[in-house]
Amino acid sequence: MLRIACDPRPGWQQLADKYGFKFHTMYGEPYWDESAYYQFSLKQIEEDIEEPTEELHQMCLEVVDRVVRDEALLKQFSIPEAYWSQVADSWHHKEPSLYSRLDLVYPGQGPAKLLENNADTPTSLYETGFWQWIWLQDMVDSGQISKSADQFNSLQEKLVNRFRFFKHQYNLNRMHFACCEDTEEDRGTVQYLQDCAAEAEIDNDFVFIEEIGLSETGYFTDTEDKVIQTLFKLYPWEFMQREEFGEAIEGADINWLEPMWKSIVSNKALLPMLWKIFPNHPNLLPSYFEADLHLAEETELVKKPIFSREGANISIIKQGDTISESEGPYGEEGFIYQAFQSLPKFGDNFTLIGSWLVDDQAAGISVREDKSLITQDMSRYIPHIIL
Repeated sequence: MLRIACDPRPGWQQLADKYGFKFHTMYGEPYWDESAYYQFSLKQIEEDIEEPTEELHQMCLEVVDRVVRDEALLKQFSIPEAYWSQVADSWHHKEPSLYSRLDLVYPGQGPAKLLENNADTPTSLYETGFWQWIWLQDMVDSGQISKSADQFNSLQEKLVNRFRFFKHQYNLNRMHFACCEDTEEDRGTVQYLQDCAAEAEIDNDFVFIEEIGLSETGYFTDTEDKVIQTLFKLYPWEFMQREEFGEAIEGADINWLEPMWKSIVSNKALLPMLWKIFPNHPNLLPSYFEADLHLAEETELVKKPIFSREGANISIIKQGDTISESEGPYGEEGFIYQAFQSLPKFGDNFTLIGSWLVDDQAAGISVREDKSLITQDMSRYIPHIIL
């Protein structure tokens, strides 16, 4: 695993704008960064990332199967009691999933370690599935990268095929997509998924979360009063389950993407549950609920809120002292603790691997880097190759 400096493509910003990649620069800071790329061997990808990703995914599903059958665990996961039966029904009815992303610590050798599962609302989808592939093609065509170079990236193909499966398996010809207003990155992610659905010949409509209405008959509607029957929402279940209209979810008769059982695997309580069920697994880090913290033998720990987004409210603790932390609005529901393993450092950059799944299949990786130990929403996205 190498970090290799390279020349950015001339005029890439204009090309990005042309392709709808409007958030390549945010708040005056670069988000997409093609002044370097990461190089992997095929063995590193297949044995250290792809295979463990699919195994970890199945382990996470085992956690779901246990949690939905145990009210004490549902409570420990801070899922509101009013939704326990809906979460369980979602799982028992095998409601289908679209995609997810595992965040991994991987220095280029040895087993990758799971940091968390972004199973409900993962972003950086467009730049992974489409934009970094365009970068690779351009770099090969210009001679900057060998013609034998490849990329671990079947994400777009698998997304389109997954939508085709939905279309034929569930007779799905039209669906809605939604995200919050004033979030250019989220809107770009959802637009990309709309394009994938359209390629699968599924008609689609868009509505902002804030504009979704509730009809007198209990159905959710868009701005044209059309009933929403199937909805992909880039909006967390833990928010929906605590908001005013949450009580209308059960009667709204919507096919949800992602399904409600994803509220278990997108939850940081997943990490200590994995460690309890699969202790000493090579791809796991020791993790503990607050009540079990006395069992921890590690002197360096990462404190994570049960609910958290974009690296917010994370603290790194060494021998009882906080050595690094990020701000944010989370933590009300409590915390879990995970053994600290530093992200690999390349120059001044700490590097995180995001490993994507579509349904149950590994589908590609994203690479993010930051000068901080804690990867957050503005951490730079760096392309990768296999050589």
